Amino acid sequence: MRLPKPTKPYRLKEYKFNLVVTVLILSILGIMVIGSAKQSVQNKQIMGLVIGLVAMVIISLIDYVWVLNFYWILYGLNIIMLILTLVIGDTVNGAKRWINLGFTSVQPSELSKLFLILFFAKFLMDHQEDINSMRTIITSVILLIPTLVLILAQPNLSTTITIAVVFCVVMYLAGLSYKFIGTVLAIAIPVAVIFISIIVQPNQPFLEPYQQKRVLAWLEPEKYASDEAYQQNNSLMAIGSGQLKGKGLNNNTTTSVKNGNFILEPQTDFIFAIVGEELGFVGCCIVIGLLLLIVIQCILIGIKSQDMAGRIICCGIATQIGFQGFVNISVATGIFPNTGVPLPFVSYGLTSLVTLYMGIGIVLNIGLQPKKYQ
Repeated sequence: MRLPKPTKPYRLKEYKFNLVVTVLILSILGIMVIGSAKQSVQNKQIMGLVIGLVAMVIISLIDYVWVLNFYWILYGLNIIMLILTLVIGDTVNGAKRWINLGFTSVQPSELSKLFLILFFAKFLMDHQEDINSMRTIITSVILLIPTLVLILAQPNLSTTITIAVVFCVVMYLAGLSYKFIGTVLAIAIPVAVIFISIIVQPNQPFLEPYQQKRVLAWLEPEKYASDEAYQQNNSLMAIGSGQLKGKGLNNNTTTSVKNGNFILEPQTDFIFAIVGEELGFVGCCIVIGLLLLIVIQCILIGIKSQDMAGRIICCGIATQIGFQGFVNISVATGIFPNTGVPLPFVSYGLTSLVTLYMGIGIVLNIGLQPKKYQ
């Protein structure tokens, strides 16, 4: 079979500059907040933004249909990277999630999110005629399991959950029947209730001790106020103290959440606490609004996609951004137990930022090839 060319004569008017501007505004806002939270890493985030922008522009001009012809290579590369992480990865705070390249560190699990979306977009499009057959469903789950197991072994429960959620949405987009979905929900909901009732018991077999303490601290924050609930309680107070307009970026008050060391590594998982304290309710609404706009724009591009694969990729990336944003903000505001999920385009992290921009680049390419233009 003859492969399509990697590029096409695109129409510039089809380029979604509004999506680029929205992502860029949120990223710049993130750099400003990161600089206020921990100035020493701000330049690295700026470098990540530059690399991400270059990658986004290049990828946006490469035909995604051509890229998807190498979906098995992407799948294999994903597995190899995750295995290497467990073998030669650096251990930080008891977790092996990073590979040190000398000049920087890479977190392969972030790339896994994008690679799996691309892989399943092609795999499920090839099986759209028999998507509801048990063989296709079971095969899809089997193909997903190695990634989940390898990431869970790091350990990285939050990323494992994120990938599982995105996979469920991708399967739905591929045309999974409502009858099957209803059956799964009828089984999953009672199992989830039983699981939650077990993990809060002493000597439970499913979670690591620190993971169980996070759940217990979420349920009883007063009891664990000086322990696991410490950061979430301080995050809530910081967000509340910002009131309407916040205390301003780079404020030097000793009672602030960053200067008082009330939150460890505020530039990453609890960056939203810095947003709330320094930019107030207005700043929080701006961040949430920008994330929502990005998600909506990705979905709209997916709806107009020329094929199922394009629709799955756009909506899969939108799901990843929306879910991660929802979980991160929920943790910072005490709605969910404490878990390490970065706030897309805002939290510090080169691999996360560059990977997100790569994903946006693919979405932009899909936008260059709507149904009306083949």
